[in-house]
Amino acid sequence: MPPEVRGEGDPLAVLRWVGETCSHDLTTAVEEALCASELQAARVAVPTPFGREVILGAHARGLPVAVVSNNSATAIEAYLTAHDLATYVAPIIGRAYADPRRMKPNPGPVLDAVRALGVAPGRCTLVGDSLSDIEAAHAAGAAAIGFANRAEKIDAFTTADVVVTSMADIPDALSPVSPVSPVSPKTD
Repeated sequence: MPPEVRGEGDPLAVLRWVGETCSHDLTTAVEEALCASELQAARVAVPTPFGREVILGAHARGLPVAVVSNNSATAIEAYLTAHDLATYVAPIIGRAYADPRRMKPNPGPVLDAVRALGVAPGRCTLVGDSLSDIEAAHAAGAAAIGFANRAEKIDAFTTADVVVTSMADIPDALSPVSPVSPVSPKTD
């Protein structure tokens, strides 16, 4: 393993490298280890401030909420269950098992969610905290709100339709009457 991969702090980058350069058996072994680690982390994860309120607010307004993540679906389900949010989110589209080519920025997972919701991509907005989220949303034909949960992400998210630094700003960003909204008003 090259030193730059050995010292990589992002386990998803390691999974990508293994998937591109190693056997399927090794990719599967890394996937298994990553899934176990993600599940353990999901059980103790601290909620993002205002994330729960955004999900419950969308539900109260009849708006569906899906999760599209490069994490495993099992870990996502565990997190949502632990925080009493599982009944408000469907579908959950996690990382394709041992197939890192299908991870975002590949638009496939976003399109899977769009199909499950039964709506056109242009009627969807992905809220993401990484550049790959923004790229996947746009490649799928959806709007993208960049959630800059760290200051250095603000400048990195220039391709997002809107950038917010707090989940509390999501309702305003999604409002069709908001000047910063990627969602255009309906026209008849």
